[in-house]
Amino acid sequence: MGEASVKTLETPPATAGGAPRTDVSSSPVAEDGSRPGPEGPLLARLRAPRRPRIWFEVLLIGISYWTYSLIRNAVPEQKAVALANADWIWSIERGLGIAVEHSVNHAVNSVTWLVVGMNYYYATLHFIVTIGVLVWIYRFHPGRYAATRLILFATTGVALLGYFFFPLAPPRLMNGGHFVDTVLVHHTWGSMASGNLKHMSNQYAAMPSMHIGWSLWCGLTIFAVASAPWARILGLLYPAATLVVIVSTANHFWLDAVGGMLCLAFGYAVSRAWYGDLPHRLPRSPLETSPHPATAAVLNRLRRA
Repeated sequence: MGEASVKTLETPPATAGGAPRTDVSSSPVAEDGSRPGPEGPLLARLRAPRRPRIWFEVLLIGISYWTYSLIRNAVPEQKAVALANADWIWSIERGLGIAVEHSVNHAVNSVTWLVVGMNYYYATLHFIVTIGVLVWIYRFHPGRYAATRLILFATTGVALLGYFFFPLAPPRLMNGGHFVDTVLVHHTWGSMASGNLKHMSNQYAAMPSMHIGWSLWCGLTIFAVASAPWARILGLLYPAATLVVIVSTANHFWLDAVGGMLCLAFGYAVSRAWYGDLPHRLPRSPLETSPHPATAAVLNRLRRA
Protein backbone atom coordinates (compact mmCIF):
# COMPACT_ATOMS: atom_id res chain seq x y z
CA MET A 1 0.00 0.00 0.00
CA GLY A 2 1.19 3.49 -0.72
CA GLU A 3 1.71 5.99 2.05
CA ALA A 4 -0.95 8.67 2.40
CA SER A 5 0.25 12.24 2.24
CA VAL A 6 -1.49 15.32 3.59
CA LYS A 7 -1.04 18.76 2.09
CA THR A 8 -1.84 21.94 3.94
CA LEU A 9 -3.04 25.14 2.38
CA GLU A 10 -0.45 27.19 4.22
CA THR A 11 2.83 28.07 2.53
CA PRO A 12 5.90 28.59 4.71
CA PRO A 13 6.74 32.31 4.83
CA ALA A 14 9.75 33.42 2.87
CA THR A 15 12.91 34.60 4.56
CA ALA A 16 14.78 37.80 3.76
CA GLY A 17 16.78 35.92 1.15
CA GLY A 18 13.66 34.77 -0.66
CA ALA A 19 13.91 31.09 0.31
CA PRO A 20 10.99 29.53 2.13
CA ARG A 21 11.53 29.06 5.86
CA THR A 22 11.08 25.50 7.03
CA ASP A 23 9.39 25.18 10.37
CA VAL A 24 11.16 23.05 12.95
CA SER A 25 8.13 20.79 13.29
CA SER A 26 8.31 19.85 9.62
CA SER A 27 12.02 18.95 9.68
CA PRO A 28 12.84 15.29 9.07
CA VAL A 29 13.23 13.18 12.16
CA ALA A 30 15.85 10.45 12.50
CA GLU A 31 15.14 7.00 13.86
CA ASP A 32 16.42 8.00 17.28
CA GLY A 33 14.01 10.94 17.38
CA SER A 34 16.73 13.60 16.82
CA ARG A 35 16.70 16.31 14.19
CA PRO A 36 19.60 17.39 12.01
CA GLY A 37 21.32 20.72 12.20
CA PRO A 38 21.16 23.09 15.15
CA GLU A 39 18.09 21.33 16.55
CA GLY A 40 19.88 17.98 16.75
CA PRO A 41 21.34 16.28 19.83
CA LEU A 42 23.44 18.40 22.16
CA LEU A 43 26.60 16.40 21.40
CA ALA A 44 26.25 16.96 17.66
CA ARG A 45 25.69 20.68 18.25
CA LEU A 46 28.78 20.88 20.45
CA ARG A 47 30.93 19.15 17.83
CA ALA A 48 29.76 21.24 14.87
CA PRO A 49 32.43 23.86 13.91
CA ARG A 50 31.09 27.40 14.27
CA ARG A 51 32.32 30.89 13.55
CA PRO A 52 34.17 31.85 16.75
CA ARG A 53 33.18 34.89 18.81
CA ILE A 54 36.11 37.17 19.56
CA TRP A 55 35.02 38.07 23.11
CA PHE A 56 34.50 34.43 24.02
CA GLU A 57 37.87 33.38 22.57
CA VAL A 58 39.80 36.11 24.35
CA LEU A 59 38.10 35.23 27.62
CA LEU A 60 38.63 31.49 27.11
CA ILE A 61 42.31 31.78 26.21
CA GLY A 62 43.01 34.20 29.04
CA ILE A 63 41.35 32.02 31.66
CA SER A 64 42.91 28.85 30.27
CA TYR A 65 46.45 30.23 30.29
CA TRP A 66 45.97 31.65 33.80
CA THR A 67 44.75 28.25 34.99
CA TYR A 68 47.65 26.47 33.27
CA SER A 69 50.21 28.79 34.87
CA LEU A 70 48.54 28.49 38.26
CA ILE A 71 48.55 24.69 38.21
CA ARG A 72 52.07 24.45 36.74
CA ASN A 73 53.54 26.74 39.37
CA ALA A 74 51.53 25.08 42.14
CA VAL A 75 53.23 21.73 41.50
CA PRO A 76 55.72 21.24 44.37
CA GLU A 77 59.29 21.99 43.38
CA GLN A 78 60.72 18.61 44.31
CA LYS A 79 64.34 19.62 43.95
CA ALA A 80 65.96 16.34 44.97
CA VAL A 81 63.68 14.27 42.73
CA ALA A 82 64.06 16.74 39.84
CA LEU A 83 67.86 16.63 40.04
CA ALA A 84 67.84 12.85 40.22
CA ASN A 85 65.59 12.70 37.17
CA ALA A 86 67.94 15.06 35.33
CA ASP A 87 70.88 12.73 36.04
CA TRP A 88 68.78 9.83 34.78
CA ILE A 89 67.83 11.62 31.55
CA TRP A 90 71.45 12.63 31.04
CA SER A 91 72.61 9.02 31.47
CA ILE A 92 70.00 7.81 28.97
CA GLU A 93 71.12 10.35 26.38
CA ARG A 94 74.75 9.41 26.88
CA GLY A 95 73.81 5.78 26.39
CA LEU A 96 72.03 6.69 23.16
CA GLY A 97 74.94 8.85 22.01
CA ILE A 98 72.86 12.04 21.77
CA ALA A 99 74.14 13.85 24.87
CA VAL A 100 75.52 16.85 22.98
CA GLU A 101 73.66 19.55 24.93
CA HIS A 102 76.79 20.55 26.86
CA SER A 103 78.86 21.07 23.70
CA VAL A 104 76.07 23.01 21.98
CA ASN A 105 75.51 25.18 25.06
CA HIS A 106 79.17 26.18 25.37
CA ALA A 107 79.63 26.69 21.63
CA VAL A 108 76.69 29.07 21.36
CA ASN A 109 77.63 30.84 24.59
CA SER A 110 80.96 31.82 23.03
CA VAL A 111 79.13 33.98 20.44
CA THR A 112 77.60 36.79 22.48
CA TRP A 113 75.24 38.26 19.89
CA LEU A 114 73.92 34.82 19.02
CA VAL A 115 73.24 33.65 22.55
CA VAL A 116 71.65 36.97 23.55
CA GLY A 117 69.36 36.70 20.55
CA MET A 118 68.44 33.16 21.58
CA ASN A 119 67.65 34.34 25.11
CA TYR A 120 65.13 36.84 23.78
CA TYR A 121 63.81 34.28 21.30
CA TYR A 122 63.17 31.86 24.18
CA ALA A 123 61.44 34.52 26.24
CA THR A 124 59.17 36.08 23.62
CA LEU A 125 58.39 34.07 20.50
CA HIS A 126 56.89 31.27 22.57
CA PHE A 127 53.90 33.57 23.16
CA ILE A 128 53.97 35.92 20.17
CA VAL A 129 53.99 33.29 17.41
CA THR A 130 51.43 31.07 19.14
CA ILE A 131 48.97 33.95 19.59
CA GLY A 132 49.69 35.09 16.04
CA VAL A 133 48.81 31.68 14.58
CA LEU A 134 45.60 31.57 16.63
CA VAL A 135 44.59 35.01 15.34
CA TRP A 136 45.43 34.01 11.76
CA ILE A 137 43.31 30.85 11.91
CA TYR A 138 40.51 32.77 13.64
CA ARG A 139 40.49 35.44 10.93
CA PHE A 140 41.01 33.45 7.73
CA HIS A 141 40.00 29.86 8.59
CA PRO A 142 37.14 30.17 11.11
CA GLY A 143 35.76 26.73 10.31
CA ARG A 144 39.03 25.15 11.39
CA TYR A 145 39.66 27.36 14.39
CA ALA A 146 37.90 25.36 17.10
CA ALA A 147 39.61 22.09 16.13
CA THR A 148 43.00 23.80 15.93
CA ARG A 149 42.49 25.49 19.30
CA LEU A 150 41.45 22.17 20.87
CA ILE A 151 44.77 20.64 19.84
CA LEU A 152 46.63 23.41 21.62
CA PHE A 153 44.48 23.16 24.75
CA ALA A 154 44.71 19.36 24.97
CA THR A 155 48.48 19.47 24.42
CA THR A 156 48.94 22.01 27.18
CA GLY A 157 46.59 20.21 29.54
CA VAL A 158 48.30 16.83 29.31
CA ALA A 159 51.69 18.52 29.84
CA LEU A 160 50.59 19.33 33.38
CA LEU A 161 50.65 15.61 34.15
CA GLY A 162 54.31 15.51 33.18
CA TYR A 163 55.15 18.43 35.47
CA PHE A 164 53.37 16.75 38.36
CA PHE A 165 54.54 13.16 37.98
CA PHE A 166 58.02 13.76 36.55
CA PRO A 167 59.68 16.89 38.00
CA LEU A 168 62.83 17.54 36.02
CA ALA A 169 65.64 20.03 36.48
CA PRO A 170 66.85 21.71 33.29
CA PRO A 171 70.50 21.14 32.31
CA ARG A 172 71.56 24.56 33.65
CA LEU A 173 70.52 23.50 37.16
CA MET A 174 72.17 20.08 37.17
CA ASN A 175 74.68 19.29 39.90
CA GLY A 176 78.11 19.16 38.33
CA GLY A 177 76.72 19.50 34.83
CA HIS A 178 78.80 22.63 34.13
CA PHE A 179 76.14 24.06 31.84
CA VAL A 180 75.98 27.81 31.29
CA ASP A 181 72.80 29.65 32.36
CA THR A 182 72.95 32.07 29.46
CA VAL A 183 70.40 34.48 30.92
CA LEU A 184 72.42 34.97 34.09
CA VAL A 185 75.79 35.16 32.37
CA HIS A 186 74.76 37.69 29.73
CA HIS A 187 72.33 39.66 31.93
CA THR A 188 69.45 39.44 29.48
CA TRP A 189 65.78 39.29 30.27
CA GLY A 190 64.86 35.75 29.39
CA SER A 191 63.44 32.63 30.92
CA MET A 192 60.93 33.02 33.74
CA ALA A 193 62.97 30.36 35.51
CA SER A 194 66.19 32.38 35.50
CA GLY A 195 67.46 35.53 37.11
CA ASN A 196 65.14 37.76 39.11
CA LEU A 197 62.04 36.05 37.70
CA LYS A 198 62.91 32.54 38.87
CA HIS A 199 60.66 32.77 41.93
CA MET A 200 57.62 33.35 39.70
CA SER A 201 57.88 30.02 37.89
CA ASN A 202 58.44 26.37 38.73
CA GLN A 203 62.07 25.76 37.78
CA TYR A 204 61.67 21.98 37.80
CA ALA A 205 59.01 21.67 35.10
CA ALA A 206 61.24 20.92 32.13
CA MET A 207 59.49 17.75 30.98
CA PRO A 208 57.72 18.02 28.60
CA SER A 209 58.92 21.11 26.74
CA MET A 210 55.96 23.25 25.79
CA HIS A 211 58.31 25.46 23.79
CA ILE A 212 58.51 22.47 21.45
CA GLY A 213 54.87 21.46 21.86
CA TRP A 214 53.59 24.92 21.01
CA SER A 215 56.13 25.71 18.29
CA LEU A 216 55.49 22.40 16.54
CA TRP A 217 51.74 23.09 16.77
CA CYS A 218 52.39 26.45 15.07
CA GLY A 219 54.62 24.91 12.42
CA LEU A 220 52.29 22.06 11.50
CA THR A 221 49.27 24.36 11.45
CA ILE A 222 50.99 26.79 9.09
CA PHE A 223 52.31 24.00 6.89
CA ALA A 224 48.90 22.32 6.60
CA VAL A 225 46.82 25.43 5.99
CA ALA A 226 49.02 28.04 4.31
CA SER A 227 49.03 28.18 0.52
CA ALA A 228 52.28 30.12 -0.01
CA PRO A 229 55.33 27.82 -0.23
CA TRP A 230 57.55 30.28 1.68
CA ALA A 231 55.05 30.36 4.56
CA ARG A 232 54.97 26.58 4.74
CA ILE A 233 58.76 26.42 4.80
CA LEU A 234 58.92 29.02 7.59
CA GLY A 235 56.31 27.02 9.47
CA LEU A 236 58.58 23.98 9.52
CA LEU A 237 61.71 26.00 10.31
CA TYR A 238 60.14 27.56 13.41
CA PRO A 239 60.02 24.40 15.61
CA ALA A 240 63.45 23.37 14.31
CA ALA A 241 64.91 26.72 15.38
CA THR A 242 63.11 26.45 18.71
CA LEU A 243 64.70 23.07 19.35
CA VAL A 244 68.16 24.58 18.80
CA VAL A 245 67.33 27.48 21.12
CA ILE A 246 66.04 25.43 24.06
CA VAL A 247 69.15 23.22 23.95
CA SER A 248 71.63 26.06 23.40
CA THR A 249 70.31 28.01 26.38
CA ALA A 250 70.43 24.88 28.59
CA ASN A 251 66.74 25.10 29.38
CA HIS A 252 65.91 21.61 28.08
CA PHE A 253 67.31 18.22 27.14
CA TRP A 254 66.65 16.69 23.74
CA LEU A 255 64.29 14.22 25.39
CA ASP A 256 62.20 17.09 26.80
CA ALA A 257 61.44 17.93 23.19
CA VAL A 258 60.32 14.35 22.60
CA GLY A 259 57.95 14.74 25.54
CA GLY A 260 56.51 17.89 23.95
CA MET A 261 55.98 16.03 20.68
CA LEU A 262 54.13 13.23 22.44
CA CYS A 263 51.86 15.76 24.14
CA LEU A 264 51.13 17.33 20.76
CA ALA A 265 50.30 13.91 19.30
CA PHE A 266 47.80 13.48 22.14
CA GLY A 267 46.30 16.88 21.30
CA TYR A 268 45.84 15.90 17.67
CA ALA A 269 44.21 12.63 18.70
CA VAL A 270 41.73 14.43 20.97
CA SER A 271 40.80 16.96 18.29
CA ARG A 272 40.37 14.31 15.62
CA ALA A 273 38.22 12.18 17.89
CA TRP A 274 35.98 15.15 18.71
CA TYR A 275 35.62 16.72 15.28
CA GLY A 276 36.00 13.55 13.20
CA ASP A 277 38.95 14.76 11.14
CA LEU A 278 42.13 16.81 11.23
CA PRO A 279 41.64 20.61 11.26
CA HIS A 280 42.99 21.30 7.78
CA ARG A 281 40.45 18.85 6.30
CA LEU A 282 37.48 20.64 7.83
CA PRO A 283 35.64 23.33 5.87
CA ARG A 284 37.44 26.66 5.80
CA SER A 285 34.21 28.44 6.68
CA PRO A 286 31.91 26.93 9.30
CA LEU A 287 28.74 25.23 8.10
CA GLU A 288 27.05 25.80 11.46
CA THR A 289 26.06 29.45 11.98
CA SER A 290 24.08 29.22 15.20
CA PRO A 291 25.77 30.24 18.47
CA HIS A 292 27.75 27.60 20.29
CA PRO A 293 25.70 26.09 23.12
CA ALA A 294 28.27 27.25 25.68
CA THR A 295 28.18 30.78 24.28
CA ALA A 296 24.38 30.77 24.23
CA ALA A 297 24.29 29.63 27.86
CA VAL A 298 26.60 32.47 28.92
CA LEU A 299 24.56 35.05 27.00
CA ASN A 300 21.29 33.80 28.46
CA ARG A 301 22.70 34.01 31.96
CA LEU A 302 23.92 37.57 31.33
CA ARG A 303 20.50 38.59 30.00
CA ARG A 304 18.77 37.19 33.06
CA ALA A 305 21.19 39.02 35.32
